[in-house]
Amino acid sequence: MRVVVAGSSGLIGTALVADLRHAGHEVLRLVRRRPAAPDERGWDPPAGRIDDGTFDGVDAVVNLGGVGIGDRPWSGARKQLVRDSRNVPTEVLATAVARHGVPTLLSASGVHFYGDTGTRVVDETAPSGTGFLPEVCRDWEAATAPASEAGARVVLMRTAGVLAPHGGLLGRLRPLFSLMLGGRIGTGRQAFPWISLDDEVGAVRFLLEHDEVAGPVNLAGPEPATNAQFTSAFAEVLNRPAPFVVPAAVLRGVLGQLAEELVLTGPFVVPAVLQKHGYPFRHLTIREALQAAVERA
Repeated sequence: MRVVVAGSSGLIGTALVADLRHAGHEVLRLVRRRPAAPDERGWDPPAGRIDDGTFDGVDAVVNLGGVGIGDRPWSGARKQLVRDSRNVPTEVLATAVARHGVPTLLSASGVHFYGDTGTRVVDETAPSGTGFLPEVCRDWEAATAPASEAGARVVLMRTAGVLAPHGGLLGRLRPLFSLMLGGRIGTGRQAFPWISLDDEVGAVRFLLEHDEVAGPVNLAGPEPATNAQFTSAFAEVLNRPAPFVVPAAVLRGVLGQLAEELVLTGPFVVPAVLQKHGYPFRHLTIREALQAAVERA
């Protein structure tokens, strides 16, 4: 296949490009600077501009853009950037897919579409939750409408937190756990939605190669976990104790709404669509995913 990837320099995008090429697919990377390599094509999402010829002969577009949601507190300006960095590029790509007749668009979203599900486990048939993150995800997914209305196969990839050997969540937490400063957050009973980087990338390629799949797809590990289970497994894998508890009130005081929606609550999700279509998960439990990430770090 000939695949255009937006967000190819990020944690997921970098691994995905390498995986697709290893599998024999041709990849074109969208970049916001002047293209400097034969596989690069320039684009400017706020201006709605993409280099001429980018979509010639293209079979699919993978959209992975968006600034981090947990990198800094949610000021009004940060919230707007979170929205704009997702909605604007997605609408530009979806419009281009429609205009050029590209058959498939795989577009990122998040499992926080479901909001706080308490102890309830949900699959792709569950409705959207309430709060800032569910609203972001709804609008992000709605921005793909030009592509679906033109008849393209659109897959909405609702991704959980990606556990990777380098960078991402574990890149921030590993130094703390290694220094025996790790610990559960609040009660620890809240959901900790997760997926290994291997399965994140594998699932995206699976969705590209299986054109019978469309609509929302949860990219999450098959066994839901709590924050306490993550803490215990990570400490065990690193062979370090994790004796501390971060009080919920402290996090709320420091991070406000971000702590409430992203850390202290969350959705217990299962990847029902991937399981139905036979995706072979490499890591079935959060401990397996953490062990693989630590061994390769």
